[in-house]
Amino acid sequence: MNHISEDIARYGVVPVVVLNDPAEALPVADALLKGGLPVAEVTFRTAAAEEAIRIIAAERPAMLVGAGTVLTIDQVDRAVAAGAKFIVCPGFDPEIVDYCIGKNIPVFPGCTTASEVAWGVKRGLTVLKFFPAEQCGGVATIKALCAAYVGVKFMPTGGIGPKNLKDYLSCDKIVCCGGSWMVKGDLIKAGRFDEIERLSKEAVALAKEVRG
Repeated sequence: MNHISEDIARYGVVPVVVLNDPAEALPVADALLKGGLPVAEVTFRTAAAEEAIRIIAAERPAMLVGAGTVLTIDQVDRAVAAGAKFIVCPGFDPEIVDYCIGKNIPVFPGCTTASEVAWGVKRGLTVLKFFPAEQCGGVATIKALCAAYVGVKFMPTGGIGPKNLKDYLSCDKIVCCGGSWMVKGDLIKAGRFDEIERLSKEAVALAKEVRG
């Protein structure tokens, strides 16, 4: 768990990728790699997710690929079998979290309240997802939660983009930020992978500006 968190922290940004066709997997992965973001959270919102993860994991081993929007244990098993190195859940599902911990699968459950953070702390988790970030108070809420739970850090996602990325990354309680602005669905559909590369480079530059 810790080494995955450390790897992700180095990038500062985790692209949240929604793929509707497995054929899009490698072009998107290549664009992210060229843009300096060798990490992707492929969401299980589509039927293509499992195969897309399998393709990226097999063909682009330099890419740290995880599965997002994981809602069931079956999806955990399918994602890991396909090659996902970490699991991200939008909320805190104790059954999924306990299953992942029992299988030594890095998992980042979504938390927005003190009670949910407490559930994570009780299980030994030190990095939690914060979703939806902007709608739940953003950096101010994260700082308030961390004032009580001093050993916890967050991966916020939801409403984060170039305009507020610096605000989030300036907080030392934030490991990295998830976002889809550099891999928007319309860019993928239009085959504008050069634009995905450009936006990825921009995100990397913003992160380095804050964190060096």
